[in-house]
This record gives sequence, C-alpha cells and structure tokens, in this order.
Amino acid sequence: MRLVPWQPDDLVRRLDDVVTVYGEAMGYRAELLEARRGYIATHVRRRGFRAVATLTNDGRLAGFGYGYHSYSGQWWHDQVYAALTDDGRKTWFTDCFEVVELHVRPAAQGHGIGARQLTALLGMAQESTTLLSTPEADEQKSRAWRLYRRFGFTDVLRGFHFPGDERSFAVLGRELPLAPPIPD
Repeated sequence: MRLVPWQPDDLVRRLDDVVTVYGEAMGYRAELLEARRGYIATHVRRRGFRAVATLTNDGRLAGFGYGYHSYSGQWWHDQVYAALTDDGRKTWFTDCFEVVELHVRPAAQGHGIGARQLTALLGMAQESTTLLSTPEADEQKSRAWRLYRRFGFTDVLRGFHFPGDERSFAVLGRELPLAPPIPD
C-alpha cells in the first residue's frame, strides 16, 4: 500500500470510492451517503484544503483523510464555536485546521493506515491547532479513539450533539505541529 497526497481534483475524481469507504467505516445507510457525497464535493473548495489517500497496489482506495482551515460560516465550525467558552474559542479557533474526515476500510484497519494518514495530513497543516469530532465510544475498544489519544488529542467537548444527529460526539483537539505518537 502507498500513501499519497491528494489534490482537490484527485478526491473529486475518486468521489464514489471515497463515499464507499466512508460508508463502510461509519456504517451509514445508502440514503445518508448520497447527502454526504454533496458535502464532500464542496469541501474540496475550502481554504487550506489538504487530503491524503492510501491506495492498494492495484489502485483501490483503502483509506483517506482530509481537512481544511476552520473559519466562521462553516457549519461544523459554527456549531462547535458556539458551544465553547470565550477562552476555548481563543485557544482552539484562532488558527485551526479541522480534520473533517479520516477513514479506513474496516478490512484494512489495524495495520497503521489511520496513523500514517493522520501523520501525513497534520504534517501538511500550517495552522497552530487542530480539532476533530468523533462519535462517543468506549475508548479502550474504539480504534479511532485509541489513535487520537496516541497522537495526544485531548477533550475539548464531550457529549456534544450536532443538530440532526441523535448520536453523542466528542470534539478533540491538540496543538500543532504534530509530535510522534505515544506508543500503546
């Protein structure tokens, strides 16, 4: 497998594969994936867009990640910003890279792909902090949670509910640049 940086056109060209990996990793129904397709296609035009992909030797998409500079007027930014205190806003949103998506096909998980994608993605970020959200889960059982904790992400918000989603999320953050991960 090889990890490659993606330009916006690369992601759009492989949008069907991206949505498939996203759906498999998140366990989402097909009708929700159609709505996400439109959002993902517009994200590539955001300021500071960065993306990475992990491709198998035969060119199949095993995983991907992307993010961009977080600023006012973006839905996720505005939801999280409103939930923080003034100090939290200053700490996290003054110069923030938002990790929007980071996914690995379930069959390819457990081989360090997510860690390599996160390292590469945050290595391209030029901001001083990064934030992401992830569904609340048992931190010991969830691969995503273990990955984020190994990379030093800390709690910014817990038990957060985004409008239109019944699930509870955590918003996690850390300062940049990225330091090597903490061993398991």
